[in-house]
Amino acid sequence: MIEQLLPKLVLTDIDGVWTDAGMYYDQTGNEWKKFSTSDSAGVLFCKHLSIPVGIITGEDTDIVKRRSDKLRIDYLYQGIQDKLSVATALCQELNIRLSEVAYIGDDLGDVALLKAVGFSAAPANAPEYIRNLVHYSTQKSGGDGAFREFVEEILQRAGVLSAVLSHYQIG
Repeated sequence: MIEQLLPKLVLTDIDGVWTDAGMYYDQTGNEWKKFSTSDSAGVLFCKHLSIPVGIITGEDTDIVKRRSDKLRIDYLYQGIQDKLSVATALCQELNIRLSEVAYIGDDLGDVALLKAVGFSAAPANAPEYIRNLVHYSTQKSGGDGAFREFVEEILQRAGVLSAVLSHYQIG
């Protein structure tokens, strides 16, 4: 197995990656976000390979906390303006390098971290100037399974996707 090609940590933004970047409000002020259940498989694949997953988002909502709790995300950082500093501190805590991290983000607040990690990606509907910065642009848009595709691409490049899928009796 070519595990040295696997990241030691997978990080992700939320809005625009796990969601369609829309912010929905009803007349009483409730905020809504739509998540694709497809992305949960990306988390399961990482857990199968003991790769921790972390969310770093500029927003701070109970909605994201509930989704993170449901999927048992390893690290959740909300209300973050400097994502690179948070990722750097987490790497120090885990005794890994940023070059051993994979990150998917979609907009201006993600640029520094996208440039710093070993493998970066952006969803298909991210601005072109963001997609031009990354190693991989997903075919899926944010909110439509982009995170899952990102993880599958990592596993495919490392030569372990088939083995992971066979655990689910696929292939």
